[in-house]
Amino acid sequence: MFRAMRRIKQAMPEQECIEMLKREPRGVMAIQGEDGYPYAFPLNYIYLDGKLYFHCAKTGHKLDALAADNRVSFCVMDQGYRKEGDWALTIKSIVIFGRIHMIDDPDETVRLVRQLGQKYFPPTESVEEDIRRSGNRVQVLELCIDHMTGKTVHEK
Repeated sequence: MFRAMRRIKQAMPEQECIEMLKREPRGVMAIQGEDGYPYAFPLNYIYLDGKLYFHCAKTGHKLDALAADNRVSFCVMDQGYRKEGDWALTIKSIVIFGRIHMIDDPDETVRLVRQLGQKYFPPTESVEEDIRRSGNRVQVLELCIDHMTGKTVHEK
């Protein structure tokens, strides 16, 4: 169902992909948008127990498109690095294919929003205030991973 990587020597082991997903702050999700146009947008996320979680508003283009087709791809890249004396970057990237599911349970939503907030917006008091102020307007999305590949590329 999913294509194998052509350049297997660039492939990252699964555990390295997972560590990168835990570390990196954001990626780009692509979905089937309106009128057949692709729709891609950056998102913050957290990786927990083999799944990715995102938050968004409870209405909008993204949720309308996901209601029609919940299949997505999600790409994460690191900042890369340059070897001494080299002009080209070495970059690691991950591409994930999977399906999005809405989290409807209010307690689970708060738990996940809290974990997202603690990754991006310390201190804890600030996270709790945001949850009190706007937690009822948040939709959490769960990405169940069907396929994941990672690779390291030297852009030369």
